[in-house]
Amino acid sequence: MDEIDAAIVAHLQTDARQTNRELARAVGVAPSTCLERVRSLRERGVITGFHAEVDFAALNRGVQALLHVQVRPLNRTVIEGFKAYAMSLPEVLSVFVVAGGDDFLVHVGVPDVDALHGFLMDKFSGRREIVKFQSSVIYQHARKPVIEVLEA
Repeated sequence: MDEIDAAIVAHLQTDARQTNRELARAVGVAPSTCLERVRSLRERGVITGFHAEVDFAALNRGVQALLHVQVRPLNRTVIEGFKAYAMSLPEVLSVFVVAGGDDFLVHVGVPDVDALHGFLMDKFSGRREIVKFQSSVIYQHARKPVIEVLEA
């Protein structure tokens, strides 16, 4: 990745709906060059998709939480199975497989605290592989709009 590629990625993270002409002007290259660079970034897997930001409350997900989960036995089959199960649940927004005291962090969005409690009781408490879970309600969530390239 050179400086032009990094600039293209940053501008697309800010507004992926801009035209190729607007993007080319913003990074200071010809539109044909810009189009080829974006195509190359997609082919190399740097750009993996284009997404819409959504308001969780507008989707009836006014309460978000991080669920700290431990599973046993700790092996690939159990880890992959639980990850697939969690991702199949409509309340789940993302799943992180982590090291340390927990094996997973599961990000959920639900209508209210009662729905969170019901989710935990109905979807987690009966699972054999789950030996422990704990929830942390998210009061605020901030996300960087642009992820920059780090120096090697």
